[in-house]
Amino acid sequence: MRINRLLVLKNRRYTIAFFGWMIFVTYMSLASFSDTDVADIDIPNLDKVVHFSFYFGAAFLAVLFFREVTNGAMPLRKAFLLALFGAIGYGIVIEVLQYALTANRHGDIFDALANSVGAIMGSLLIKSIFSTERWLKWRN
Repeated sequence: MRINRLLVLKNRRYTIAFFGWMIFVTYMSLASFSDTDVADIDIPNLDKVVHFSFYFGAAFLAVLFFREVTNGAMPLRKAFLLALFGAIGYGIVIEVLQYALTANRHGDIFDALANSVGAIMGSLLIKSIFSTERWLKWRN
């Protein structure tokens, strides 16, 4: 029985990675870190790089998640578009939630833009990996 559970987890590695990543992004976006003893790093626009990275990873993993849950049956274009627009929409929702629900965080249009650029680049990279014959095949 234990071996069957391990096989299920192994067969759902992108699902686990995608949902784990999204939980991490959500927590990091909505949690307050003002009372922590973390040293202030003063690098201009570092937060935009973080936003870009969060949504680059989200879109990249989302395409792999769609491939995994459909066993490769979903067309690459559809998976690409769902991942792209899903990540952009999620980034906008998180910025609105930061504005509406948090005391120490604030929503920012430039953060939403960095989120969107990261989602575009992440989904373009995974699309390019699967779309040429030299790379991976989308269908099983």
